[in-house]
Amino acid sequence: GIDIGEKDGPRTIASGLRPFYASADLIQGRQVLVFANLKARNMQGFRSNGMVLCASTPDHSKVELLAVPAGAKNGDRVRFGDLKVVDAAKPAQVQKKKLLEKVIGYLKTDGKGTATVLGKHAFTLDAGVISAPNFPDS
Repeated sequence: GIDIGEKDGPRTIASGLRPFYASADLIQGRQVLVFANLKARNMQGFRSNGMVLCASTPDHSKVELLAVPAGAKNGDRVRFGDLKVVDAAKPAQVQKKKLLEKVIGYLKTDGKGTATVLGKHAFTLDAGVISAPNFPDS
């Protein structure tokens, strides 16, 4: 499970990352970034309760977990540069209004590999920015 700081404990989330990591040891215990306000879905034979965010090459032949800055706490909420912080949409709203589909294409890394919205609003936690150093301009 993935601990996102909820009182109910870790979430089970299908990631589809096996083909991109030689061993589970390479990702076990890592902090990751999660879209947590998605409706649960049956995937890969179990109920998945969120989506792990990664960076990839345009053809998706290489995929890597986003790097969370040292000192980040499980459950920290991501801010997006200078964009106004608003209440998170409820899972039913995300699904009904297709919010994930509307924003996913705007999530990119900049020339330094910093995760951004539109290439200019950095994914930020109190501990620092979220990045994919091996995937600049992806």
